[in-house]
Amino acid sequence: MTTTSNTLQKLRRFLESRTGKAIGDYNMIEDGDTVLVCCSGGKDSYTLLAMLQALQQRAPIRFRLVAMNLDQKQPGFPADVLPAYFASIGVEFRIVEVDTYSVVKEKIPEGKTTCSLCSRLRRGIIYRTAKELGANKIALGHHRDDMVHTLFLNMLFGGKLKAMPPKLVTDDGAHVVIRPLAYCAEADIAKFARGMEFPIIPCNLCGSQDNLQRQKIREMMQDWDKRYPGRTEAVFTAMQNVVPSHLADNTLFDFRGLNLDTPVDEGDIAFDTPEMPMLGTIPLSLST
Repeated sequence: MTTTSNTLQKLRRFLESRTGKAIGDYNMIEDGDTVLVCCSGGKDSYTLLAMLQALQQRAPIRFRLVAMNLDQKQPGFPADVLPAYFASIGVEFRIVEVDTYSVVKEKIPEGKTTCSLCSRLRRGIIYRTAKELGANKIALGHHRDDMVHTLFLNMLFGGKLKAMPPKLVTDDGAHVVIRPLAYCAEADIAKFARGMEFPIIPCNLCGSQDNLQRQKIREMMQDWDKRYPGRTEAVFTAMQNVVPSHLADNTLFDFRGLNLDTPVDEGDIAFDTPEMPMLGTIPLSLST
């Protein structure tokens, strides 16, 4: 029991450290912020809330946390679980009840993926709630693996070199969305959630669909990591080390105006065998 407890505490400290570093690196939370923490009842959002509460207690700045759950009226959704949990940990919270489930089921044909419409509806409700509560930051529970999977999803199915950024401004310019778990591995989050025995609520609307392209990307990366450990870490490191002169986007680098007088970092040495020194020096996960 003591060994289990010590292991969990070590994992907690590690996740808090990674979360704190991500917040610091991207200046996610500032003095006086009100942060709306979106909680679905899954392992990621429970962990996100736990990390932010822990950091709030010892941060040199003051900020307000408000946990929010959107009750989408899915059949069988245990509406009492999250309010009871929020009350038990003493966090301010808001439960928003909107029947998006019926809307999605009405608009999306049976057998088709529902994530796109569900996400748009959910996003609008979250933004509205943030305005009502005076929250200037919206914290989401996406982790490092989510960000890497999104990169491949956009590349392979959308033709864009784009992922989930750690921090962005909403389309209406009213809020800043932050992802404090950006440096945290999904395997560590899952292990922490099991150890904490969070009251997990499964998503029966979209998370159970087997034909999602995102699920295919997840399976691809899991296989890749199994055969070549550290690949997810390598891809995430690459996302933080972009070299526009060695891609092909004319809006990021002036290829048309390139001549012998144009300074270019690395030049053709970029095509030598790559080395990943960061992977050997920075502990990105306790599960690898």
